[in-house]
Amino acid sequence: MGTSVRRYGGDDRVTGSQRFVADLAFTDVAQVSLVTLPVAVADLHAVDTAAARAMPGVLAVVTAADLPQPVPRFGVSHQDRPVLADGEVIYHGEPVAAVVAETLEQAEAAARAVRVDFTEKPGAFDLDQALAPDAPLVRRPELRPDDDPHRESNVLETALYEWGEVEQAAAQAHVVVEDTYTFPMVTHFPIEPGGTVVVPTDGGGLEVHSPVQHPYLLQRSIAQVMGLPLAQVRVFAPDPGGGFGGKQMPKLEPLIAFLALRTGRPCRLVLSLEQTFQMMRRAACRVRARTGFDRDGALVFHDLECDYLIGAYADVAPRVMTKGSYVGAGPYRIPHARTASRAVMSNTTPSTAFRGFGCPQVAWATESQLDAGARELGLDALAIRRRNLVQEGEPFFRGPYAAHADGRWHESLEKAAELIGWDRPLPPGRGRGIAVAIKPGATSGLSQSLVRLLADGSAIAYAGTSDMGQGARTLWQQIVADELGTDLDKVHVVSGDTGVVPFDLQTSASRSTVFMGNAVLEACRDIRRRILALYAESTEIDAEELSERPGELVTPDGVLPLRDAAHVALGALGGEFVGQGTARMRGRKGHPLGGDAAFYEFNCTAIEVEVDHETGELLLHKHVSVSDVGTELNPAQVVSQDEGASIMGLGHSQMEQLLLDEHGVIRNLGALDYRIPTFKDVPLELVTHGIENHDGPGPYGSKGISEGALLCTAGALGAAVSEAIGWVVRDLPLTPERVWTALQEKAATADP
Repeated sequence: MGTSVRRYGGDDRVTGSQRFVADLAFTDVAQVSLVTLPVAVADLHAVDTAAARAMPGVLAVVTAADLPQPVPRFGVSHQDRPVLADGEVIYHGEPVAAVVAETLEQAEAAARAVRVDFTEKPGAFDLDQALAPDAPLVRRPELRPDDDPHRESNVLETALYEWGEVEQAAAQAHVVVEDTYTFPMVTHFPIEPGGTVVVPTDGGGLEVHSPVQHPYLLQRSIAQVMGLPLAQVRVFAPDPGGGFGGKQMPKLEPLIAFLALRTGRPCRLVLSLEQTFQMMRRAACRVRARTGFDRDGALVFHDLECDYLIGAYADVAPRVMTKGSYVGAGPYRIPHARTASRAVMSNTTPSTAFRGFGCPQVAWATESQLDAGARELGLDALAIRRRNLVQEGEPFFRGPYAAHADGRWHESLEKAAELIGWDRPLPPGRGRGIAVAIKPGATSGLSQSLVRLLADGSAIAYAGTSDMGQGARTLWQQIVADELGTDLDKVHVVSGDTGVVPFDLQTSASRSTVFMGNAVLEACRDIRRRILALYAESTEIDAEELSERPGELVTPDGVLPLRDAAHVALGALGGEFVGQGTARMRGRKGHPLGGDAAFYEFNCTAIEVEVDHETGELLLHKHVSVSDVGTELNPAQVVSQDEGASIMGLGHSQMEQLLLDEHGVIRNLGALDYRIPTFKDVPLELVTHGIENHDGPGPYGSKGISEGALLCTAGALGAAVSEAIGWVVRDLPLTPERVWTALQEKAATADP
């Protein structure tokens, strides 16, 4: 532990030999193509499938009328998404029919032959349209509970977190700044598009192959929709080629399950990148912020109104809203605070979990407010954060369910300032910004692991965590090697199969190192205890005279490598030792998030940027990211996660946004028209650093770190751009056009 060992499975990733779901071979597999409409919102009158059914190779053409009635619905927070569009389409790309054929070409041709009689209807495609008094309703009121106070609106859920007396404090503040900030819809853009293969089994069961982040959640969802016991649904989860939250929740898997049972054939659907865009995105957000400071720059109050644009179905968006809003006031010492948020439905792609889980949207506003207050008071951005950042153990969320700083967060701030050269004079045309942010880790969870130490000293770890690029299996390999004294290359890790590996709640919230890591660690220590007991029995040495420690058994005659002690304990018949480990965190009744966070991801980002005043183009000279990591179990993987998150944060800060036309159709589908950072866009110098105080709840004092480096990228970049151009931009992304427009606005206000 603590060394940058070679990545488990890394060779397959870089040589191209790794098999993703689209690479898997199945006997007698049929191909699936979807039928969609060229508009986002419509009433469906009829779906004519006759011509399609008669085409060569077609096995089935399925519409909502062919499914059990009422059409089954599924979802995480709300059971609201139909398996196929039922009487209406409420976002662009929602499937109204599915064709199953012998070949993909036949399926696609038949899909084009399906005729849909529909009437386009007005839609709500942005927050203003969705919240207007006469807004078209995304979800029909009859589909919502009778006691739902928002059933006649597009508000799905609300959240309110407050302490102190905001209005009274506002009257007493020396400086009050008030502004509105917007954060765009962006897509996850995994390298591997979505895909699913479902194989019917003898006895009416199903094998589901999907690059899902939560195999056990998918198993439960399929079982519920299909009316099957869990034992008849087996999920195989090959490593996804990128997830970032987009592959957490079920989407089209229930549909493919119905098709497989209907045809009695394995059915495969592999989406294009454009179709993947239509399946998932991050929630857009608009934040109205009002913040007060005293004469010395101390925060007096912070008041936020946050509207998350969540899309056509709930998915996990209400949880995104609550978790992001919970830390809306930031990691600061604020005596009076209020965050009032709404999850607003719209006729757009359903939003879902996305790296940062609602926190980057609000951090963009809060960090920009800190900078606005600093400008009014004549302070710099570093000074005002030094003044207000909480110390270790100090509450940043107050009230009966207070949350406290679980690290020495000031160290990250000071290190980032040092690495960016905060006090160094800047050349003309450049600006520098610094920002901090937090995200709650998991608030409940259950991870279980089995570890087998075999007779030859090799070991197998069974862990249900999905490895989507974060390198989880490498950590399990390292833990087992250290704890059992086994060579690293003799540790094998099994995951991605609900029929083999023990239960793991999910792979999200940067939880894997802490939860599954502790489960693997406990399983190894269980083996060590078992070896000691059987060694005592086999050698007739009193167990009280023995002790064990990582990799070794201490005996009256000296120290034995653990694998040698295991060999002696097992005797001539051989065999193996099996250890079981569980990491459980129960929720807390009444808590706004359902429980206390196991840890907080804290990050400080600092950026130095140069702005071309003729074009508005940005050149990032230096980007610094410093995270509170607890303990770096594998330094190379920590650096990789921070670098990846930093660059992903630059995406939504600089260029990424989904654009819609008047029909609610996404205009920039695919890699050509949707911009993400390339090697030409990354900073000239990207520096990451981890603060290690060994104070985390995970193995050896570790914390989860995979999301921290993008939490406040926008705040740091926005501040740097504002300093470089002398004008504040409050809408993301900071595209050249938007920055150039700001420069023109500045010039216009300077004219006599």
